[in-house]
Amino acid sequence: MTGPSGKPTRIAVFGAGSIGGWIGGRLAAHAQVRLIGRPAVRDELARHGLRLTAWDGWQRQLAPGEVDFATGAEAAADADLVLVTVKSAATARAAGELAPHLRRGTPVLSFQNGLRNPQVLAEGLPGCTVLAGMVPYNVVRAGPGHLHQGTSGQLMAQSHPALRAFLPLFAAAGLPLQLRRDMAAVQAGKLLLNLNNALNALAGIPLREELSQRAWRRCLALAQAEALRVYRAAGIRPARVTPLPPAWLPALLRLPDALFTRLAARMLRIDPLARSSMWEDLQAGRPTEVDWIQGEIVQLGARHGVPTPVNARLVQLVHDAERARRHWTGTELLADLQAASGR
Repeated sequence: MTGPSGKPTRIAVFGAGSIGGWIGGRLAAHAQVRLIGRPAVRDELARHGLRLTAWDGWQRQLAPGEVDFATGAEAAADADLVLVTVKSAATARAAGELAPHLRRGTPVLSFQNGLRNPQVLAEGLPGCTVLAGMVPYNVVRAGPGHLHQGTSGQLMAQSHPALRAFLPLFAAAGLPLQLRRDMAAVQAGKLLLNLNNALNALAGIPLREELSQRAWRRCLALAQAEALRVYRAAGIRPARVTPLPPAWLPALLRLPDALFTRLAARMLRIDPLARSSMWEDLQAGRPTEVDWIQGEIVQLGARHGVPTPVNARLVQLVHDAERARRHWTGTELLADLQAASGR
């Protein structure tokens, strides 16, 4: 497909980890995609190429010579669209590296966790059109050069004329992009689901196995109920990003296993390989995004006078696990979080 210049559309993916590599790899069949990331990832893809698979059986293999990979921000200079998929801690640095190279007005789409990354990017890229996006599904590294999508969902992005020309391209790649006028609410709704990332990292088991156990679900219910109280105090109305309204989620999660399995079959329609990105970070010895997930709730609660002992405790436990990994049982963690909250 052609971009604004009449030449093939050029897309730069800044932060070519699991999410960036997956989205960029799918788009590469329909546009000139350049992945920008760490030298270690470049070397891995140079040896193995890029294999993409999904929970529904879809798959694609890019040979090493088919992967356009760079390690410096200057590689984004000619991009018609820039997708930012770095971890939240690296957002300000990413903006600083990209700023000298991007043309004025270049659309920059943040496909990142948390609530504040688009704002951080906009502050560092004042000449660009920075927009919020949301990736609803899980992508894990299943082997060298192999990325696997373990759950379903549709990409969303902030509605803006700058993105409309790219919609046919995303649709052709099997990644239909839904434009939303309520992205702040969408991000708040997604953050409720992302609160499970820390639990999955501490559990050390696949997502489907974790969510099938009531003790783990009750841990998540505690974290989500606390977040919902914070949202109410802050005047935030999270968008529905699951079949159920956000306010119903804690009650659903607390149900006995048999009833939960019947009522929440779609929540359990998860590939057996699926795990959270926070689990992957712990496995790789990388800092996690817990400060931009549970930490968002803690900071927002502090600003509005709402105690957040459950999410604060999870921040602490994940940071402890960054230094020395420990796997919890659901029963152990539930007792710990109940003690933290005084219940």
